[in-house]
Amino acid sequence: MINKKVACVTGANSQVGSYLIEFLLEKGYKIYGLIRRSSTFNTQRIDHVFNNPNLELMYGDLSDSSSITEFVSKYKPELFFNVGAQSHVAVSFQIPEYSLDVTGIGVMRCLEAIRRYSPETRFLQFSTSELFGGTAYSNDEPLSETSVLHPRSPYGVAKLTGYWSTINYRESYNLFASNMIMFNTESPRRGETFATRKLSRAATRISVGLQNEVVMGNMQAKRNFIHAKDSVRAAYAIITSDSPDEYVVGNYGGSHSIEEVAKLAFQCVGLPYEGFVKFDDKYLRAAEVDDLRPNFDKITSKLGWKPTIPFQDIIQEMVMSDFKLAKQEYLIKNGHEYKRLGDV
Repeated sequence: MINKKVACVTGANSQVGSYLIEFLLEKGYKIYGLIRRSSTFNTQRIDHVFNNPNLELMYGDLSDSSSITEFVSKYKPELFFNVGAQSHVAVSFQIPEYSLDVTGIGVMRCLEAIRRYSPETRFLQFSTSELFGGTAYSNDEPLSETSVLHPRSPYGVAKLTGYWSTINYRESYNLFASNMIMFNTESPRRGETFATRKLSRAATRISVGLQNEVVMGNMQAKRNFIHAKDSVRAAYAIITSDSPDEYVVGNYGGSHSIEEVAKLAFQCVGLPYEGFVKFDDKYLRAAEVDDLRPNFDKITSKLGWKPTIPFQDIIQEMVMSDFKLAKQEYLIKNGHEYKRLGDV
């Protein structure tokens, strides 16, 4: 028997995991969050809800079937959100085997545990627009649930494994298992090695004199950017819907280049990006994806979900947040107040 109003979240300390936990707490759920053991206690994104009595964190790893099995068999949650992954595309080229194990086979470990110990649990796989990859080269149409899947990175291949595992377990064992195909999800909690946050962080640090430049790779790559808060609302709509299915989740406005992100981020701090953003081919991927644009009509028409935060507002929020961090860093380093504290 499943436990109603109980949710499990893997990757609980991730960007999306943190917003999901906030959302579920507001909905009155008891949440069990799975985090990977590391040498440092990495819970910064959820420190503000760390002591909430309805949140319990525990160690576990998507590469370790025993921890997943124990997790599911013990708590038998109503909802299971698989947010956890090795989610950095560029890094996946450097550690492809690990990326496949955690990001791909890890999904199967979750599904197998649910099949064996809690078959009534509803499962949602957080998938990615990187599934489409090379489709953009041959098809100029926005990408939907019926578009060809052609991943162009070990990360994309790993996510494809998880995607088809979810469908296979649904069809084979009648599990409630769905895929949410997310386009680039952003927020002030985005990891600092991802292009958007790398740029917002650099723009603010440069504006207060803490660094001189930022080095990037392919500035012409285009992506669709959605706020993590909107992604979380979509996830809940999908997992609580009448029947399991696949849904593309994106934002209005088509795609935007990394160069556009840089221009907007530096505009927010009153600087031109030219001269501060440098190119280094070491940041290029072995196989690039030029442009990913979503068609999310299905989730809008079937579930009534719509994005609410425009691209420009997302980047501005990230810059505002990072400017506060840059000011704090400046004060710590220099011991006196920065003269342009009110500029942003």
